[in-house]
Amino acid sequence: MTPFHLCTAARSLLKSYRHRAVLKTVLGLRVWEFRNMYPCTSIAVHNSMEEILRKTVAPLPTYEMRDKSPPPPESNSLEFMHFYKSLEKEQKLEFLEKLSHDFGVDHRWASDLAAKLLDTQGRDVATILQVEDRLRYSLTPRYRQLLTHISKVQGGVKFLVDLRADLIEFASSKISDSPHMRDLNSTLKSLLSEWFSVGLLRLERITWQSPCEILQKISQYEAVHPVRNWTDIKRRVGPYRRCYAFTHASMPGEPLVVLHVALTEDIANNIQGIVREFSTLDADEDVNKINASIFYSISSTQAGLQGVELGNYLIKRVVRELQSEFPHMAQFSSLSPIPGFSLWLLGALGQHKKEGRAIELLSEKEWREVEDVTGAAPGAPALEALRRLISTSEWTRSDRLVRALEPALMRLCAWYLYGEKRRGYALNPVANFHLQNGATMWRLNWQADTSPRGMANSCGIMVNYRYFLQETSTNSAAYLQNKVIKASEQVLRLVSQFQKNIKF
Repeated sequence: MTPFHLCTAARSLLKSYRHRAVLKTVLGLRVWEFRNMYPCTSIAVHNSMEEILRKTVAPLPTYEMRDKSPPPPESNSLEFMHFYKSLEKEQKLEFLEKLSHDFGVDHRWASDLAAKLLDTQGRDVATILQVEDRLRYSLTPRYRQLLTHISKVQGGVKFLVDLRADLIEFASSKISDSPHMRDLNSTLKSLLSEWFSVGLLRLERITWQSPCEILQKISQYEAVHPVRNWTDIKRRVGPYRRCYAFTHASMPGEPLVVLHVALTEDIANNIQGIVREFSTLDADEDVNKINASIFYSISSTQAGLQGVELGNYLIKRVVRELQSEFPHMAQFSSLSPIPGFSLWLLGALGQHKKEGRAIELLSEKEWREVEDVTGAAPGAPALEALRRLISTSEWTRSDRLVRALEPALMRLCAWYLYGEKRRGYALNPVANFHLQNGATMWRLNWQADTSPRGMANSCGIMVNYRYFLQETSTNSAAYLQNKVIKASEQVLRLVSQFQKNIKF
């Protein structure tokens, strides 16, 4: 019985259920899709998946024919793309699992060649190298060719970027974590890293004269300090501001990573002075007032390019661009958020309470202030009161608490940035990004972001990562190879105060 007849039979049995009929044509097969996943729909889509994969994923050419085989017709790539886009989320997962499992590496062939390589170790170098090359070729997944051919059709690169975003979402949500799916993700990431190498990227300065579609996307993609309105975006590309983006020829009109820069007299210590609205939208820039570049927002726009290095190259390119425009400029710094600090702090308070060491996090004077302002008894009640204040940002309503908690929160934040690690590197992702680039953890700034978001994420604290251009290469190597963080005296002093309180 055909899938269509199965659907017809099921339809008569399931009249009591709500359903919708959407007629689609896929490779000449008519499939009724119900609101719920009825067996007939599952069977029909499953069969269509099998057929589309058999048709579009060509066998890997023999080693001798690897450079001589004609490419498959472009229609195969377009058909694959069209079919994948038509699937629901759960069906996409099933489709990618079949692709990765059934059309990956031929493990038997690879094993045979690996055994042959061991047998040739006593032979001449030319023979060994040839067997090694054959083994290397045998480790190519069949679907790699399909991915490469898709990249050559119109819209193909963007399709693959979005497909990898699906793979990342499936992995992060723990829906699928099979070795074959991880290998598919790794293969696609490797290809995207080649296609989006820095030499193939174009640096664009975004201005108010840029196409409206680009300005709208810049606004939508802003992930650090949300754009409120058109006046806001006009200000961010206007006087004393710069906005740069990397673009790629295969994805026209799509900014890949966006960097916002403020041109200031000194290194900024709060975001309010950068993102607030003011009336000088059409003012002429005074070069004498431009001594520093502040990188206050960098946003990756394509989830599928996660792990493909773009942001660090963008900062380096922008520095060269600004040096060309302002030869006298010598100060380059970020003004960065500290996402995760508040959550870490709440966790630390809970853990120290459990271990009976909560008193170490604050000084006696600081605990007395918390007790006096909240009316809580010493010990556990005061700790719970502090946790509530931090989780709700209510402490900001009391000037007395703001003054009392400043030294405690500053040293705790310094330790979070400098001392909390993941595999030896900074736990905070923003810190890890700038330290990899060779920046110095330069200055923590109190009440630097008083927006609700800033208070919730980091108790309003922000940090400058300063780029001393003569030191970035050395700093980057020390961090990546030896996990050494270059930090200023202010940061190290705060870290030392934390360690003294905790009695490290």
